Amino acid sequence: MLGSELDFFTSVREAIFANPFGSARLEHDLQATGMTSGSPLPVILKSLVEKVGNTIQEVEYQQHQLDSEQKELLRYGKLFYTFHLFCEDIDAHIQDQIKQGDECCPVKFADGFLGMLSQFGFNDADAGRFLELAFQMRRAYFFIRSITGSSECVRQLRSALWSNIFTGDIKVYHRYLWNRMEDFSTMLLGETGTGKGVSATAIGRSNFIPFNAKTATFSESFAKAFTSINLSQFPEQLIESELFGHKKGSFTGAIESHHGVFSRCSPCGAIFLDEIGDVTVPVQVKLLQVLQSRTFTPVGSRNTELFQGRIIAATNKDLRKLRQSGDFRDDFYYRLCSDVIEIPPLRLRIMQNPEELKELLTVVVKRIIGGVSEELTEQLHGSIRDSLPADYHWPGNIRELEQCARRMLLNKSYSWQQKSAHQATLQHNLASLAEEGYSAQQLLAKYCARLYSQHGTYEAVARITRLDRRTVKKHVESA
Repeated sequence: MLGSELDFFTSVREAIFANPFGSARLEHDLQATGMTSGSPLPVILKSLVEKVGNTIQEVEYQQHQLDSEQKELLRYGKLFYTFHLFCEDIDAHIQDQIKQGDECCPVKFADGFLGMLSQFGFNDADAGRFLELAFQMRRAYFFIRSITGSSECVRQLRSALWSNIFTGDIKVYHRYLWNRMEDFSTMLLGETGTGKGVSATAIGRSNFIPFNAKTATFSESFAKAFTSINLSQFPEQLIESELFGHKKGSFTGAIESHHGVFSRCSPCGAIFLDEIGDVTVPVQVKLLQVLQSRTFTPVGSRNTELFQGRIIAATNKDLRKLRQSGDFRDDFYYRLCSDVIEIPPLRLRIMQNPEELKELLTVVVKRIIGGVSEELTEQLHGSIRDSLPADYHWPGNIRELEQCARRMLLNKSYSWQQKSAHQATLQHNLASLAEEGYSAQQLLAKYCARLYSQHGTYEAVARITRLDRRTVKKHVESA
């Protein structure tokens, strides 16, 4: 293998390992193709796939001359090439499964996918394992990509969701953790209406699912594997039944046995516990038991059942305050927060990228009329832009934007909530800071840390605060 070919396949391997929603992936693609960053992404990827296929043909006849490292790099090239040749087929299967629902669809592309890997010299076990991983990766990409927006905070959100599914190192995930992710619970934080449910769905529908060669299907539908429950909608006496189920006759009104969400969740599945900040301490204790022992007992039963899925939780409440007041147990919090992902508010998204408002309206219009309409999107965008107060706070976030669009269609006007919502939020934040008694240095450190979580670089925080980079780094690390 020539030096240029070695460097090329090295770049391809790094592209495979890179987070597709991070900047590093694009850098590896550009390095491999020699193209510029101004080129459209589909063009870059198409060029890379073609180049990989051609280089595989050129190197294939040299296999007997390759050392172990070179053979491994060639193997990665073959995996990359096979995966991208079948991306459209995998996407079609995902769409079919969404329509089919709980029943597993036949995997029409499986024979071709496995056959190509066989021709490339992969044994049946390795080929089958890669089919499962390829389906999971493309599925995760499919659902994460559906989160609309091109602002920096949304790009960071998509990157964080990918890492939540495959960890920060997909090599480690593939080798050690692909069937162990149930131990990694996730907490989603964000204001009401920001889209925590969409992020939870992206995680919950992207778990690893085995392929069943006998039935030519994956062992379970990803649509069935994800279960969501809003804990705030149930009275306290019914929450335990909804979570853990109950035995017939266990309480007044229990005229038949009921399977709770933990009973219905499969080993490949995930449960989304929305509004987790609303549950009482006794319920927290029982949920903590599930997280620690992976077992639970239905109400009125003596039989212990096993829970093998993954937990995703979300709240719009300030958990720090709830923990300080004792309304949210510390041990429960620490079992839930293997990963904590903050969903950015709409005002931040628009501040970073004003065009994001129009992007979101395109999705809202499609939801309202069942299809894309540039004319209606432009009309709504113009109406909102012309009447929108300066620096509007968007207290209801995406949910408010949807209702704003509907009201604009009905009445050609919208009652903006800016002044009261913004002042209330500001006064609330100032009151909280006053109660804590922070020093000026502590306030600055927390402000820098908050900006860093939103923008992702010390340089960006330095520009906003007009501090030098080293000072910003010191404050962020001390926060």
